[in-house]
Amino acid sequence: MGRPKGWVTGQTGRAPMYSPGRPGVNQRPTKRMFWKHIAAGLSSEEAAQACGVSQPVGPRWFREAGGLPPMSLKSPSGRYLSFSEREEIGLMRAQQQSLREIARRLGRSPSTISRELRRNAATRGGTLQYRATVAQWKADRAAQRPKPARLAQNAALRAYVQERLAGMVLDAHGKSISGPTVPWKGRRHGPRADRRWGICWSPEQISRRLPIDFPDDASMRISHEAIYQALYIQGRGALRRELSACLRTGRALRVPRARSQQRGKSFITPDVMISERPAEAADRAVPGHWEGDLLIGQNSSAIGTLVERSSRFTLLLHLPPMACHEPGARLKHGPATAGHGAEAVRNAIAAKITALPAQLAKSLTWDQGTEMAQHLQLRIETGLAIYFCDPRSPWQRGTNENTNGLLRQYFPKGTDINRYTDRELDAVAATLNSRPRKTLGWKTPAEALADLLSKAH
Repeated sequence: MGRPKGWVTGQTGRAPMYSPGRPGVNQRPTKRMFWKHIAAGLSSEEAAQACGVSQPVGPRWFREAGGLPPMSLKSPSGRYLSFSEREEIGLMRAQQQSLREIARRLGRSPSTISRELRRNAATRGGTLQYRATVAQWKADRAAQRPKPARLAQNAALRAYVQERLAGMVLDAHGKSISGPTVPWKGRRHGPRADRRWGICWSPEQISRRLPIDFPDDASMRISHEAIYQALYIQGRGALRRELSACLRTGRALRVPRARSQQRGKSFITPDVMISERPAEAADRAVPGHWEGDLLIGQNSSAIGTLVERSSRFTLLLHLPPMACHEPGARLKHGPATAGHGAEAVRNAIAAKITALPAQLAKSLTWDQGTEMAQHLQLRIETGLAIYFCDPRSPWQRGTNENTNGLLRQYFPKGTDINRYTDRELDAVAATLNSRPRKTLGWKTPAEALADLLSKAH
């Protein structure tokens, strides 16, 4: 019976072992450069292109490392031989140069060259032949100092961490509730998708709670960063990668800090932020300044809401699916066709605003949603100045938030909003506009808007 492919026998009488295969070309400098670009905030594809490798290689390196650099980003000192020096040693050795001559040309000690040829020569063919790629591969393997993870060594600590990450949710009688069945796909959960149920403590909560639960046991200590690394770095042998689904973010890969800080909408510039909005819009003395948002329903249905700040007058935007929309299907890198994409929202706002008197089309404040990506074209079409709220600051358009709460009486969450026609939406808006408001001195929004327009004339 023949030996399996890759089976080699040691020369020193040791047990046979599988060959690790052909050593790869030296990639440590390239990978170090790649991770430096990742730390600077570049995407995986951009970092791969910047360090001179194929673009698909970058995401593969990023996934294999769990989003964390597997090496130090500091450049190596000149104490150790570099790959280029090993190439020179291989060439001069093939030219039958002496050890002292090789050492003199490289500026190294003869003992360094002798030790390099003895330790890192290729032995697969049964003879000692020096090749730079094999020597670099052997040197990298010898330089590894794998430190056993604390979670891998301490079973009690590992069980404590796993229980608080993925422990079962219990009812009042102590019976477990499994929650929805969510398969692990090796990537982050999709938008508005089921999440895995668990106790779901954060790594920092687990780390801070250990001294309270085990005040006298110093072995029951671990930092939150060590928990993150055990989740994201392959080969740590401590926590399964699928437990990352129990984190708040649910990310399957770690996101570099610089990349998360640069996250934002490319269409938003400092000149369209709410801080640049004129003072007359803030004091509600002049009509024509609007706040807008989307009401989202079931099956990606939506309607748009526009509220005038001074009078609380409300307009509703009908956003039916586009003609080419297919439920559950989405063309990669194609336009949003569900009805509340940038093009559909722009057209709906333009149709409503252009039907109003000119003095009622001064500005519009929206949150930082991608449905307003075409705000520049909307400004050209309507003359409406567009401003965006700060991230996670819905209170900056509080009038619209309050109106959306009133509209939920007619369009509850979890219902299909697309079934309503433009006529029905106008009827609901007219109902709100004819309802007296305490903030308007018990006038209706329609009456308040009429008074403001008469005073303007």
